[in-house]
Amino acid sequence: MNMQIIKHPKKSEWNRLLKRPAMDSTSLEASVANILHEVKASGDEALKRFATIFDKVSVTELQVTKEEIAVAEASLSKELKEAIALAKQNIETFHRKQVTAVEKIETMPGVLCWRKTVAIEKVGLYIPGGTAPLFSTILMLSVPAKIAGCKEIVLCTPPSKDGKINAAILYTAQLAGITKIFKVGGAQAIGAMAYGTQTVPQVYKIFGPGNQYVTAAKQLVQKDGVAIDMPAGPSEVCVMADDTANPAFVASDLLSQAEHGVDSQVLLVSTSEQMIDAVLKETAAQLEALPRKEFAAKALENSKAILLPTVAEMIELVNEYAAEHLIISCNDEEAIAEQIINAGSIFLGNYSPESVGDYASGTNHTLPTNGYAKAYSGVSVDSFVKKITFQKLSKEGLQHIGKDVELMAEAEGLQAHAEAVRKRTQDIEDRS
Repeated sequence: MNMQIIKHPKKSEWNRLLKRPAMDSTSLEASVANILHEVKASGDEALKRFATIFDKVSVTELQVTKEEIAVAEASLSKELKEAIALAKQNIETFHRKQVTAVEKIETMPGVLCWRKTVAIEKVGLYIPGGTAPLFSTILMLSVPAKIAGCKEIVLCTPPSKDGKINAAILYTAQLAGITKIFKVGGAQAIGAMAYGTQTVPQVYKIFGPGNQYVTAAKQLVQKDGVAIDMPAGPSEVCVMADDTANPAFVASDLLSQAEHGVDSQVLLVSTSEQMIDAVLKETAAQLEALPRKEFAAKALENSKAILLPTVAEMIELVNEYAAEHLIISCNDEEAIAEQIINAGSIFLGNYSPESVGDYASGTNHTLPTNGYAKAYSGVSVDSFVKKITFQKLSKEGLQHIGKDVELMAEAEGLQAHAEAVRKRTQDIEDRS
């Protein structure tokens, strides 16, 4: 385990230190563009061909059957089903409060404006299978989609080599009320949902994490007018720790992120050299017991522990990094959190591990990575809706505002705009 320790770096070095592991995307984009083109041209036939090439499985029926879902449900323990139900309930409780009522605003007498929330009619969810079948992500995406009122929810997830979908993925999907589940993974799944095939319906917006191929495919289909939740790369965590932190807890947080995959990144920021040393010892010890220790060890090689002299500098550096997940294991954690302006989701105190947000506290775990937290939010009910604005003017309202609109339109050289108002105000005067 080679986590790099950096002591008191100059601010001029921060930018370099906080860079995420970069990868060359030129050849990746070319191969993904080719996959998307094939799916667009050949539909189901391309999906089955890519399943053979990439997933090493022969898929005859792309859509999951009711029988497969029933078998999956029977195979799961009662305890796991209850845990999934608890998580679903907490996520629903938190997300329901995000729905806002329509409020009509009279901006001036006779000029009424309002905004109505309308669900995106068709959405697609991508759920990774592979080394970590993320059934929890189904809850994070389907719950707000259902609350928003999306009419059609399509789910794509890769099959294993025996042609089956992970049982927990199927159970969670049916619990969430998703009926259209397809055995399609990778960039080809994004293409299927973006363009539609003979079996997979076309959607208007695509959600969900995935590997570099999935991420590249999401970014490419945007050019064809399909919306995506956010640009997202490998998962990451930043932990702020002072002498009040518990080294074993901090180490477990770093490892819970590092085990996602070799391209994950973890960052430890502290004002205490003793804490950094203690955390690194703990991390090395805990790593040995992990089934996914090869992934975690590789991720830790891309990771850093940074020692800074003051809490103020820690806050400044953390805001510059803009972590997907930020854990604040410090004295006065709430006061520190108030000063954080760039983060996807924040976990406060020694007893709020990132894992609770990943699964069951109620917040959403689909979050901006790679520094995008400077400008993007995590997924919420808002991600599944559009806002349509309305205005209705009475005759008096138009008379109040008309002259100003005419003046502005003429100043922009748009005479027809001015005339659209003038004809109406003239008509009102003629009739009065």
